[in-house]
Amino acid sequence: MDATIRLEELASHPEYVSIEGMAGVRLDLRYASADNFVGRDLYGPSARALLHSAAAERLARAAGEMASRRAGHRLRVFDALRPGRVQRVLWDIVKDTPQRIYVADPARGSIHSFGMAVDITAEDEEGRELDMGTGFDDFTERAQPQREEEMLARGLLSDAQLANRQLLRGCMEAAGFRGIATEWWHFEAADRDWVRTHMRLIE
Repeated sequence: MDATIRLEELASHPEYVSIEGMAGVRLDLRYASADNFVGRDLYGPSARALLHSAAAERLARAAGEMASRRAGHRLRVFDALRPGRVQRVLWDIVKDTPQRIYVADPARGSIHSFGMAVDITAEDEEGRELDMGTGFDDFTERAQPQREEEMLARGLLSDAQLANRQLLRGCMEAAGFRGIATEWWHFEAADRDWVRTHMRLIE
């Protein structure tokens, strides 16, 4: 099996599916706009929100879990499958800065580049993002789940903001996703070492 597959080949590939129109999920693809830390569209006008089918199935379950826990609430997806070519652009920007801990080295492969990770938040019945204490791609310690108790003690994160994060995490974990220590918005649909060993990276 080839180690990589081109993004352009996925349209006819049964293992990769679009999540556009998925019940309980709204798309807000930040790298398909200028509303991101790079400040420009990295995907182009034909960007599609894709995931490996295994991750897509879990996302659908997470959306159902959110709806059952909070009536009218939905998931909002900031990023899904991110090809290696885009990952390299992000890495080149941060690799020599302290922010490098927030971007996977493309030499190892971001789990996004296998279609097995999503960047996500929750929104209320009015379509407003729940307050998570920081926005998406906020590269500060306030964004790190591993620092939440400290941030709470220092008054840099409120009880309500932490409760919103826990709601999101609870729904994602119930569906089989795993969060990471440094970003409240990032969730992976399988063990990252297994993904890198057994799946093909999307270029």
